Amino acid sequence: MGFMKVNVSAIFLLMFLASRSDVKAENVVFDVTKYGNEEDICKAFKRAWEDACASTSPSTVLIPKGTFLLGPVIISGPCKAAIELQVKGKLQAPADMSEFQGFSSWITLNYVDQFTLTGGGTFDGQGKLESNQRICGKDKHCKLPPVSLKFNFITNGIVHDITSTDSKYFHAHLLGCKNLTFQHFTISAHDESLNTDGIHIGRSKNIKIIDSDIGTGDDCISLGHGSRQITIAGVTCAPGHGISIGSLGKSQNEESVSGVFVKNCTISNTQNGVRIKSWPALFGGSASDIHFEDIIMKNVSNPIVIDQVYCPWNECNKKSPSKVSIRNVSFKNIRGTSRTPVAVQLSCSKDIPCKDVEVADIDLRYTGNEGPAEFRCSNVQPKFLGKINPSKC
Repeated sequence: MGFMKVNVSAIFLLMFLASRSDVKAENVVFDVTKYGNEEDICKAFKRAWEDACASTSPSTVLIPKGTFLLGPVIISGPCKAAIELQVKGKLQAPADMSEFQGFSSWITLNYVDQFTLTGGGTFDGQGKLESNQRICGKDKHCKLPPVSLKFNFITNGIVHDITSTDSKYFHAHLLGCKNLTFQHFTISAHDESLNTDGIHIGRSKNIKIIDSDIGTGDDCISLGHGSRQITIAGVTCAPGHGISIGSLGKSQNEESVSGVFVKNCTISNTQNGVRIKSWPALFGGSASDIHFEDIIMKNVSNPIVIDQVYCPWNECNKKSPSKVSIRNVSFKNIRGTSRTPVAVQLSCSKDIPCKDVEVADIDLRYTGNEGPAEFRCSNVQPKFLGKINPSKC
């Protein structure tokens, strides 16, 4: 009987422990305002992050409502559990560029898994000052302004219900990220602010940008080399330079771009619509499996573009063809208005012509008085389906 009692007790103990394993660990909140009252919350933010990152339970770093000055800061993982940065207030970057000596970004997040950035708050880059604007062009010694939010090697994360305004340079820059989603992400900058790309993606995989509003002085979204399996859906881009793949082929050993799906987007009052661009004469690379579908253009210059002679500031020899391969590209159900006569421009490489390009159900009307809209092609033979306006090249 004693043996039976021991076994029954052991069984109940195991059942109790099993039931407790289903209980989720309680989220621990680390409020930055509890870590000091200095005007610049940089030190308090770092200490709160370090404590949260060391927690074995899921944790939240809280920035409550209010306006807080935050100097340039780098926060890193890996953390011991899932971590959330909850920004309810407004964070302001230093207005003076001298505060960023030694920093290429305002806020840098490195090597964090299971990361969430949310809260309804705002990151104000304070980039409106003319002194913060840079046109570096060919000047290799030019000091670029800081990126507002740099995400390096972030995995299995989400950024939602966050606003970024007036970045000094790119608003968000992704490098080496995987399974990261941006949803209800609002970006706002003046249409003449230089190089203020909304979201730039490089060497990252499985990235989603959905249901977001982006207005900048440069590309709303730009994809650099190594971007793979990228979904952009339900995005409003206005103003800006549109949604771009590239520019590609400027550097040696660039990784390929593949699996890009842009759909159900509205692009308004921009310098370009949807675009693939590569440099002539320089280095090789490839872009494939790229699809633009169900897109509305409103008063857009150059609504549909493949540009393989992209050469700003005359940095290259336009007479030498691009070495970047472009194939398996589709433009489907794109409609609206163009403010330039050339509504569709497909300019491919003479040495490596574009392959497997499909154009279907296009209806783009020129709003000016210089004649009907035009469709121009070079070094490409598109497959046409459905109604095509302007007339096929």
